Amino acid sequence: MEYRQHNPLPIPTSGAYESLNATIETVLDWQYELKKQNLLALYEKGKALSWNATDLDWSTDVDIERMMHDRLSNGAANLMNTLMSPPIPLKDDELIRMQLHMNSFMLSQFLHGEQGALLATAKIVQSVPWEEAKFYAANQVADEARHVEVYHRYLTEKLGISYGVNDQLRQLLDHILCDARWDITFLGMQIMVEGLALAAFGVTRMQMADEPLIQDLIGRVMADESRHVAFGVLSLSDLYTNQMTSAELKEREEFVIEATHLLRDRLLMEAVFERLDWDVPLWVEWAKSTPFMVGFRQMMFSKIVPNLRRLGLLTPRVREEYAKLDLLKFEHFKDSVEEPEVTPPHELVELMMQFMSARTNGAGATA
Repeated sequence: MEYRQHNPLPIPTSGAYESLNATIETVLDWQYELKKQNLLALYEKGKALSWNATDLDWSTDVDIERMMHDRLSNGAANLMNTLMSPPIPLKDDELIRMQLHMNSFMLSQFLHGEQGALLATAKIVQSVPWEEAKFYAANQVADEARHVEVYHRYLTEKLGISYGVNDQLRQLLDHILCDARWDITFLGMQIMVEGLALAAFGVTRMQMADEPLIQDLIGRVMADESRHVAFGVLSLSDLYTNQMTSAELKEREEFVIEATHLLRDRLLMEAVFERLDWDVPLWVEWAKSTPFMVGFRQMMFSKIVPNLRRLGLLTPRVREEYAKLDLLKFEHFKDSVEEPEVTPPHELVELMMQFMSARTNGAGATA
């Protein structure tokens, strides 16, 4: 597929390519038992619902600045300042720049995460013991390549602003790709990274509700990702509750806690404030403490927590850490097998509805 890159992604200081010393055990399954019917059904569903990047309407005019300007008309900027409680009130042009850069930061991290998923899933094909899981993982490799393709095109052809991989995400991807244990690859990528991404996709769709191309793009990717997360949950079923020693389980608890902090910290968006040339410590503290941003970061775990519960990894140790982060409120949400879609927390939906209502009321009053 040919497209014009108006703004190629930034290259990290380490260079255009990075080599990881990934240790992997390749497992051949000579039984071909194909007894795991839930994985085979997911495999068939994935094949049937496959799509192509050319199915999207790339002729769509994308102008996020104009979209944001329309939103901020009729006095809505005052409400946005009130809802977000920034450390200093922002003018219309500053609000537009912030939203544009936050969107491009999130979409850039989606892209980098998808490349990580592409490599991790290829690793799963080699290392997982069962043929059914190899089948599905092979199908997911094609999904991830398509996701990299569409996010890259959107960022470089349509949005024109992009960011390099966030340090915390990079650390987590390195851990996932270099660990020799196949279940850590599943746990890190399918449950943690893609579980958070699934929630983040939903929030981005809410924030960019007026942009039809990204709505279509993310909608297609979310349908794929919901199956990917379910694949992880089904594949790891019973492993942590019945097949591991206490020492092995402790290592998985430590990994979950470390991954949680890395995923949470990558949402502080220091790179955005640096790019905007704002006071980084001031704005990072705002991102850590303001209710809107706290709610935003917590919502990202709305699928991870119930999935960990289903796997038996919401252990007392993990629960203690999640209680400190106020994440246990998602414990009784439906997991990815029960309900693949992400339901945004009530508080976040309410904030968005207030904003949309104010826009509507403002427009009516002006008319």
